[in-house]
Amino acid sequence: MAGGGVVVQGGRNYEGGVTLFVIVTCLVAAMGGLLFGYDLGISGGVTSMPSFLAHFFPSVVLKMKSAHESEYCKFDSELLTLFTSSLYLAALVASFGASIITRKFGRKPSMFFGGLSFLIGSILNGVANSIVLLIIGRLLLGVGVGFANQSVPVYLSEMAPTKIRGALNMGFQMAITIGILVANLVNVGTAKIEGGWGWRVSLALAAVPAVMMTVGAMFLPDTPNSILERGYKEEAKIMLQKVRGTEKVEEEFKDLLQASEAAKKVDRPWSNIMKPQYRPQLVMCALIPFFQQLTGINVIMFYAPVLFKTLGFGDDASLISAVISGGVNVLATLVSIFTVDKFGRRILFLEGGAQMFVCQILVGSLIGVKFGLNGEGTLTKLDANLILLLVCVYVSAFAWSWGPLGWLVPSEICPLEIRSAGQSINVAVNMFFTFIIAQVFLSMLCHMKFGLFYFFAGFVAIMTVFIYFFLPETKNVPIEEMNRVWKAHWFWSKYIPDEAVIGGHIQDEKHCGSV
Repeated sequence: MAGGGVVVQGGRNYEGGVTLFVIVTCLVAAMGGLLFGYDLGISGGVTSMPSFLAHFFPSVVLKMKSAHESEYCKFDSELLTLFTSSLYLAALVASFGASIITRKFGRKPSMFFGGLSFLIGSILNGVANSIVLLIIGRLLLGVGVGFANQSVPVYLSEMAPTKIRGALNMGFQMAITIGILVANLVNVGTAKIEGGWGWRVSLALAAVPAVMMTVGAMFLPDTPNSILERGYKEEAKIMLQKVRGTEKVEEEFKDLLQASEAAKKVDRPWSNIMKPQYRPQLVMCALIPFFQQLTGINVIMFYAPVLFKTLGFGDDASLISAVISGGVNVLATLVSIFTVDKFGRRILFLEGGAQMFVCQILVGSLIGVKFGLNGEGTLTKLDANLILLLVCVYVSAFAWSWGPLGWLVPSEICPLEIRSAGQSINVAVNMFFTFIIAQVFLSMLCHMKFGLFYFFAGFVAIMTVFIYFFLPETKNVPIEEMNRVWKAHWFWSKYIPDEAVIGGHIQDEKHCGSV
């Protein structure tokens, strides 16, 4: 049976190179990832702070003090998980509105509105005295994340030259990991503030990345694709020349124009993405974010301090352990930035999946041996360090595979006429399952115990097999020519009509990756 690997020849080498202008604009745009990352990191740290729990969730404090409570169930509170998960539900809904704004008015307004909403939400969280105001603030943060996650990956993919599209797009994931690490460091510092108000500082400092994105969006240029999509041909060509650093952009502009004309014939992108010719994009934009969340990574990221504390690490040790795993996350993302355009997307997906699977099995087994089914037991220093090591190896695998590629691949595979719809599906599915995992994780840990890690390991195995058979390689392929890749694939080729392929010769290697 044929695997997912195909060879596509005849990709066009457009004029121009990597300019300082495009590097700077992509770095500024990628700061949108700081919003998502800071929140992922800050939530778990704050929800492990006794002063925060005593103020908003006193029932959790009583449960923690109970001598008869299983280690697995210390933090099992639906209201506590609602604090974390409400953001992702708001982001899900917001992503659909962001799709309309991104398509009709450009990528910039979506980034600006996302930053502004996140700013207001962070202020409300910092001054909140009631659970209602706290949740309202979280919902506004979610709107900001929804708009940012919808617009930034598309912006980066459209601005970047084909040969380094993967690396520049991964600036978004890099910003997410930096946001997580900074949040973990902030939590370590604010947890030491006397008086029990450190959590307010942690939540309010989310305003910093929000201001950076809001101000940055005001000065960013829009992408040539977006300008052309709104009917301004001459302005689009001038912007393309500026982005590529050369006036010889006729060939690339011709392809952009052809893609734009095709897009204008599509009045309803949401109904059109359901058509058979867009089946590969629909499936990938839905399954990749679904699988990304079922790796279990957000269990580690926004519940790391809670998880480590549950396993007996202690207050300071749990926060410091989260900082260590956050640091590994940043460094491993650098690996993906420097390798994704050299080795491709598939090899990183496959290697990362195998590595995560092994780590999940080992962590589950070690916790099972130490705590059993009744949740009674303790960790020695050696045990704790071994679990932390395995978590770091797991995080590194995610950081150079499913983390950045989960945002990169959906943003680069959709033709212009369905790009905003495809990215909205990607964000909505991602946020929906982030919400589900955030809402049920502590309850799942209480009931499934160490088997929870086997649960995620099973999904990692499934998604790795899926990538092997169904995702073709997309490195060095211009976005406007991406249909050539699907036409060359052993499974997806039947969905792609010949007239949908722009430029280039296709060679389908039926046995590449065969088993």
